[in-house]
Amino acid sequence: MSKRGALDSFFKPSAPKKAKYAVSTSASHHTAYPFPIPHLPSDIADQLQFSPAEEGRLMNDQPDLDLVYYQPYIPTSIASSLFEFLRQELPFYRVIYQIKRGPVETTINTPRFTTVFGVDETSRFTESGSLVDAKTEKPIEKSRYKCIPRPLPHCLDALRKLTEATTGETFNFCLVNYYADGNDSISYHSDDERFLGKDPAIASFSLGAKRDFLMKHKPAVPGAPAIDAKPIKLPLGSGDMVLMRGRTQANWLHSIPKRAGDEARKGRINITFRKAMVKGGTDNYYQYNVGKGGALKWDAGGKKMAPWTGDEKT
Repeated sequence: MSKRGALDSFFKPSAPKKAKYAVSTSASHHTAYPFPIPHLPSDIADQLQFSPAEEGRLMNDQPDLDLVYYQPYIPTSIASSLFEFLRQELPFYRVIYQIKRGPVETTINTPRFTTVFGVDETSRFTESGSLVDAKTEKPIEKSRYKCIPRPLPHCLDALRKLTEATTGETFNFCLVNYYADGNDSISYHSDDERFLGKDPAIASFSLGAKRDFLMKHKPAVPGAPAIDAKPIKLPLGSGDMVLMRGRTQANWLHSIPKRAGDEARKGRINITFRKAMVKGGTDNYYQYNVGKGGALKWDAGGKKMAPWTGDEKT
């Protein structure tokens, strides 16, 4: 190549980057969705069948701890594409709600973006998306729920089925959190709500930016012997999964703390599969993960979550 040709080649604009995934022409529809949610692209769906990518590591060497750590569960070849797909195609919400502790009422502005799908064990979705009683198979009474439950879309249901096959557990809810950057966090807590039943199993997936997952044992009750348990820090990478089961939720707290640095500036998605046993769980999950505000959708141009107006192409 001549010098001139080399210069022309050097200054020639590069071709635009291809999208990390090809949008499927099929989509999941439901009256409670703000917009149709595309099915998993075929290349992602095909490679997802090779999950888990690595065998899980059992962690049960501390009091009340029963945890399986997959590094990773989702194949590395599709983890980035799956993250981009879910961030772009799912509806999200930034929930504001009131909590009352004694006489004091506090407004909570959720420090992350959330969404949820599923319904508790007392009901089930038909193929048409309507709800029937799990025992009688008759349409549920309109007063059963304060919220409007939504079935898992294809893109999340495929991962649920794989997770059930791997873990031997069953799940009827999928919660999705999007952490926009290192300022989005979740404080120490346990997923030990009564509506999950005794010793619940929760499968927690990470996609996108690596973030620390911290765990610590709950303090001993007054008068009881001290508990010899060391704090745990798991650096969750894209595609990793933590299965918490047995006495873990009843006795351990976990959190995603705020972080600084280049890695923390990237977005992260957390997907958790759970099983709610009673109808109170359904109202709870929708109240704190959907709320009453409008839907948000990822604006790729603005690189942020933006209000969904219905004018955008789906």
